[in-house]
Amino acid sequence: MRTQRPPEKIRPLTFTRNYTRYAEGSVLVEAGETKVLCNATVEQRVPRFLMGQQSGWVTAEYAMLPRATHSRNRRESQQGRPSGRTMEIQRLIGRSLRSIVNLKNLDRYTITVDCDVLQADGGTRCASINGAFIALADAVEYLLREECITQSPIRNTVAAVSVGLFNDWPLVDLDYTEDSQAAVDMNVVATGNGEFVEVQGAGEERPFSRSDHDTLIDLALDAIGEISTLQHAQLSSVIKEQLEI
Repeated sequence: MRTQRPPEKIRPLTFTRNYTRYAEGSVLVEAGETKVLCNATVEQRVPRFLMGQQSGWVTAEYAMLPRATHSRNRRESQQGRPSGRTMEIQRLIGRSLRSIVNLKNLDRYTITVDCDVLQADGGTRCASINGAFIALADAVEYLLREECITQSPIRNTVAAVSVGLFNDWPLVDLDYTEDSQAAVDMNVVATGNGEFVEVQGAGEERPFSRSDHDTLIDLALDAIGEISTLQHAQLSSVIKEQLEI
């Protein structure tokens, strides 16, 4: 729970690239005490519904390791299938990444980003999106370097952050304690130039006003601008040159 961090300030955010040896893109993202490993895999195939369409594909999977939280959770593989929450989050990550990708430029290739939560202290889906973007960019750089594709499909950056009303005060980048006690909770995904990809918001304890909504959205967009700057600094020159921003 924040003590000295201002309400509008995100938690310390770091990206450690090339974190594992074998993946075409590998990033450890740390947002405060939340840590997510994002590994991007390149495969020369596309889903059946895209066969013959000269298109590539970008998708994601999400999992929380058993001791990512205070007590051990059973692996979802032992339960037979992913939970509804897991499915919702991995679809959100995939949609977020595809929103800034020209799939035509990925012709015949699929990039899958696996987001594994090593330690959870709130905001795991947002941290996953922020790290997955860097892993995706590194995988694209690999495809360009190997001359598998001729042009980067990445058109923009994409980032996410949580916002909420905690003790009737607007906060950005909520940790677990703040998130679990927030009267209003919202996750915002947007591009580097401030266009929305997705907004997920709910009044957990009470309805919220249009003014509350607008305040939280403004707070989120300011934070996403800061995150986007940090992401942009991680990109190679060849990826930066082909961004549409």
